[in-house]
Amino acid sequence: MTLDKNALAEAFCAIAERAGDEILRVYSGEFEVRSKADASPVTDADERAERLILEQLAEIAPQTPVIAEESVAAGRVPAIGDRPFLLVDPLDGTKEFVSRNGEFTVNIALVENGLPVIGVVHLPVLAETYWCDADGVAWRLRDGERARIRARAPADGLIAVASRSHSNPETDAYLARFHIEERISAGSSLKFCRIAEGVADIYPRIGRTMEWDIAAGHAVLAAAGGRVTTLDDAPLRYGKPGFANPPFVAWGLERPQH
Repeated sequence: MTLDKNALAEAFCAIAERAGDEILRVYSGEFEVRSKADASPVTDADERAERLILEQLAEIAPQTPVIAEESVAAGRVPAIGDRPFLLVDPLDGTKEFVSRNGEFTVNIALVENGLPVIGVVHLPVLAETYWCDADGVAWRLRDGERARIRARAPADGLIAVASRSHSNPETDAYLARFHIEERISAGSSLKFCRIAEGVADIYPRIGRTMEWDIAAGHAVLAAAGGRVTTLDDAPLRYGKPGFANPPFVAWGLERPQH
């Protein structure tokens, strides 16, 4: 790694913002929605953003393998071994992009020893960025103001955040185990950021996700005091065969007892 982790976090933020500008150029006009082999949608915005991100990551961390969504879809999967590696989702929430609700993100994360240690989540439409630094502090940039963020410890009922596009009966059944005071919806990795900034407490995902979908949000949430676990309460780890995630739950400051 050619940069220290704080410099790397700052570089990730700048790269994600440039990728966001590239996405907005497509978003502001007409665009075609195509289907990949797994039937998930893809647009020129996904591909243009990933190209920009990969070019710039190659300049700042040329020896670090990058696992990026569209590259993997095209069969380009570098070997990672036991080394640190980067996870990139150039446009998480393509369904949100297509429906033009603004809740899509650019995600870049550094994984070491199976856990995301640096992550950046950028929302191009809202011009907001969430990230964590090497000191384990989570930050948010909004309206030009940088603020430290922290997950909350709920006093009573929980606020659940659920997927806007991927909710299902299994998620409802899981949440039924808890006292849910309110349920809010959000798209993409923004859900992790909502917990990290103390707006929500729990986000279960019982369905298909890939490591690049969630690594950056996981890093931000962990720095804000939260955690991400499997359904049996084991820490969710990265670098798994095929980079597919099991069902997981993102938690705020304290895991509720039930």
